[in-house]
Amino acid sequence: MTLAAQGIDTGDTAWLLAATALVLLMTPGLALFYAGMVRTKSVLNMLMMSFVSIALVTVVWLAAGYSLAFGDDAGAGLIGGLDHIGMAGLGPDSVQGTVPTLLFATFQLTFAIITAALISGAIADRAKFGAWLVFVPVWALLVYVPVTHWVWGPGGWIVDKLGALDFAGGLPVEITSGASGLALALVLGPRLGFKKDAMRPHNLPMVVLGAGLLWFGWFGFNAGSALGANGLAAAAFLNTLAAGCTGLLGWLFVEQKRDGHPTTLGAASGAVAGLVAITPSCGSVSLLGALVVGLAAGVICSYAVSWKFKLNYDDSLDVVGVHLVGGIVGTLLIGVFAVESMTGGTEGLLYGGGLTQLGKQLVAVVAVGAYAFLVTYGIGKLLDRTIGFRASEEQEHTGLDLTVHAETAYDHGVLGHGAPVSASSVPSAQKVKSQA
Repeated sequence: MTLAAQGIDTGDTAWLLAATALVLLMTPGLALFYAGMVRTKSVLNMLMMSFVSIALVTVVWLAAGYSLAFGDDAGAGLIGGLDHIGMAGLGPDSVQGTVPTLLFATFQLTFAIITAALISGAIADRAKFGAWLVFVPVWALLVYVPVTHWVWGPGGWIVDKLGALDFAGGLPVEITSGASGLALALVLGPRLGFKKDAMRPHNLPMVVLGAGLLWFGWFGFNAGSALGANGLAAAAFLNTLAAGCTGLLGWLFVEQKRDGHPTTLGAASGAVAGLVAITPSCGSVSLLGALVVGLAAGVICSYAVSWKFKLNYDDSLDVVGVHLVGGIVGTLLIGVFAVESMTGGTEGLLYGGGLTQLGKQLVAVVAVGAYAFLVTYGIGKLLDRTIGFRASEEQEHTGLDLTVHAETAYDHGVLGHGAPVSASSVPSAQKVKSQA
């Protein structure tokens, strides 16, 4: 059977292959971004939490996740069916739109991977690695998969029944990871020394490198969601670039006005905030709308990251302040800035559409945020009461790199105060095994 007979477009397929690789690269980029933001004693642990998510989510997705997310609706728009368990029935001749179904499934897998990895930033420095290994697959099946079906799956209630818009993942990726991160931060409690000790990023060049890789991969994330090499992909690509830039500038403006110093960390965080907000809206707003969405996210998120000190929840690496808040901003502003030329019909408040679409977006935000928070809180509490989710005080004080992984990222300063590591300070294999 020829490619033309199968309905496969080689140009669309080539672009989606590249976009899939770009999105997968975002998880190693996130690993570097997070690893640079923690202290020297937790660098490797943060890298590991992201990298192991690639393996864990992949196995779950291939076994059941794809079928439950993108299989035919099993009823009420809440979950997909079991027709493709173990990727059954999806051979090389299977087509999704104009691309092979196996490629579409792999592209969607990369979204699931980075969403799980994002949550780790909220519990940096204090989570048991063994508990994380259990949490990720359970969370992927109970939280990410259902929300993805609601938003993108055949018959999903948010798109087909409610009519809310989400082009590339504001609801299943950004809001879901942010709300889940908040839930786990509350389950585990604050780090030792929270609001007392300085917990500055140990390596800002690593943070910027990670942010750069995230930005690079985000073009695949957003433009790839057009599922074709076409004008919509080009518009989403440009909107992504524009919003990242205004997010960066907005954050720096707030820092300069509030603190008197525009910082490197602020530039990286602002770019990410802008990219987060444009994710749901990149296929719905004009270039002007994208500039405003990014700017709004940069300004609002720069204030939101300080809420944890006022409300006393320890979101270690600002998953709540950037991803939850940024995702909410971008998803809601679709109801304000959506244009018919991008959506094919739906218009936002500023273009004559009234409040209808904004209301739909708000319902979707509340439903997804509440579901992700409540289910994640339940999973976290169950794991904490059974196998324990919080690392011991000794592990946290010494550092998870040394006590859990028996490794250090650097030859000196691994304990956070310049003390060199001696051979006797490395736990025995049996002790490491028991602590992990």
